[in-house]
Amino acid sequence: MQQTNLIISDADFVRLMAIQPPPDLRAELERAIVVPSDSMQEGVVTMGSRVRYAEVETGNSREVQIVFPEEADPSQGKVSVFAPVGAALIGLTIGQEIDWDFPGGGSRRLTVVEVIQPAAT
Repeated sequence: MQQTNLIISDADFVRLMAIQPPPDLRAELERAIVVPSDSMQEGVVTMGSRVRYAEVETGNSREVQIVFPEEADPSQGKVSVFAPVGAALIGLTIGQEIDWDFPGGGSRRLTVVEVIQPAAT
């Protein structure tokens, strides 16, 4: 992953660190800007967010929801934050780009196009 300014809520940070994230994601979280949950900007990819992203090279877009590993269900578009694309998107803001190492080799540049925050519970 490349160096970008990641933003994560304190609640997401604590919960993610408690479930022992993979080393690459842990490194990203450790350098993230941690802010109080009630101060999160709307355009930031957080846990539970629906994210529409596009591949820069092809223009193809996809919408996924970033979830904790136990909630992952690819058939419903629910991608684990532990999955490579989930780890790549968490903490980014609308308009940010990141190089994502595609499973099986190769790299793709992704751009965050839209972020829909989860409904408050």
